[in-house]
Amino acid sequence: MMQNTLDIAIAQARQNNAAQIDLLTMNIGELSGVIPEALEFAFEVLRWGTMAENAQLEIKTIPVVCHCPKCDRDFQPEEYIYQCPRCGTTSSKIIAGKELELASLVVSS
Repeated sequence: MMQNTLDIAIAQARQNNAAQIDLLTMNIGELSGVIPEALEFAFEVLRWGTMAENAQLEIKTIPVVCHCPKCDRDFQPEEYIYQCPRCGTTSSKIIAGKELELASLVVSS
């Protein structure tokens, strides 16, 4: 997973004529199934010998957000039962928290 992300970052940096990658920012949802520490470890190993060798990795954790069909409002569930805190309706519509994406790059020439 980290190798794929790093490959995408390097391709984007080269496309923009960058000499090096300084910072990669990733959004990782709480429900993505990804352990941020594992990504950080993989990044430390995989970046050597690439244009991201001196780069930093920033991981932003995206909380779970559901939508209540009854109240027509978004909420952050407190536990794994996605129950609207306003009306008690259980929601199956998850609108955030599954992300696994390269959000941004900072590069230099």
